[in-house]
Amino acid sequence: MTTAEGVGLRVDGLGKTYPAPGSRPVLRDLSFDLGRQGRLAVLGRNGQGKSTLIKILGGILQPSSGTVKWSMTSSWPIGLGGGFQGSLTGLDNIRFITRIYERDFEQVFERVEGFAELGPAMNRPVKHYSAGMRARLAFGLTLAIEFDCYLIDELVSVGDARFQRKCNEELFERRADRAYIMASHDMHMIASLCERALVIEGGRARIFDDVGEAVDVYKWLKAA
Repeated sequence: MTTAEGVGLRVDGLGKTYPAPGSRPVLRDLSFDLGRQGRLAVLGRNGQGKSTLIKILGGILQPSSGTVKWSMTSSWPIGLGGGFQGSLTGLDNIRFITRIYERDFEQVFERVEGFAELGPAMNRPVKHYSAGMRARLAFGLTLAIEFDCYLIDELVSVGDARFQRKCNEELFERRADRAYIMASHDMHMIASLCERALVIEGGRARIFDDVGEAVDVYKWLKAA
């Protein structure tokens, strides 16, 4: 259990039903806490609500019921394809986001430029970027802004093996003291990085303190 002083996120009675005739709840009465250095996996078959939960935690979707209370800063979902103004250049998107988060533009730009390796493409409208280029920009911005907790939704494999190693080093090694909530089908990554797991099935969710047990349950559900 996480002590009250160490809680960075508290989710209580969370529910989500999309407004369509005959829709069933995607999430029902979900409650959990996350410590300020906690690493929580979110597991579930396709369509069970993993991305919905990450988007609610990131403020992109509103829950139908329940509350989400952050007492630490959280990133936007890493892996999310949206978030940029397509008609603006990569440079102007960086400028806009630094204003929102009240960061120094020059410092953030220097870090993003060095990490994302987009070169002259920074001066092109983002709508002309490939999916990989958008992911590089989003990843670089997330690391440049710095957050207490990173929300990860099926982390996109971007670039060659060297660049992927750089991404993993920046996110999981240099920020080893940060919290994570990670939705993924990569069980090797889940087992090596996470300390607890949330398994979602049929709108209901169960917390496991043993990640290995959660992975076994997920694999059983997937094979059923």
